[in-house]
Amino acid sequence: MKRGYPFGNAVFERIRKFNKVYVDKTGYLKDLIELDQPIFLSRPGRFGKSLFLSMAKAYFEGRQELFEGLAIAKETDEWTRHPVILLE
Repeated sequence: MKRGYPFGNAVFERIRKFNKVYVDKTGYLKDLIELDQPIFLSRPGRFGKSLFLSMAKAYFEGRQELFEGLAIAKETDEWTRHPVILLE
């Protein structure tokens, strides 16, 4: 089965549920969580900031099923649901 590319789609849940190509950046999330300090994401447009934040939101909501086969699923056993505030 051929997997499509998620052009213009920055919603982690949709990419995972519809089996689109996803470059696993979940290992970076684990590193950022362990820093335990505020983080400023400054990258040019179209570099995946929105997708990364969508993935982080799913992680903090405890959506374990979306992370099957990804790096963070191998590194963590705790899938506690945390409140997420999204400002757009």
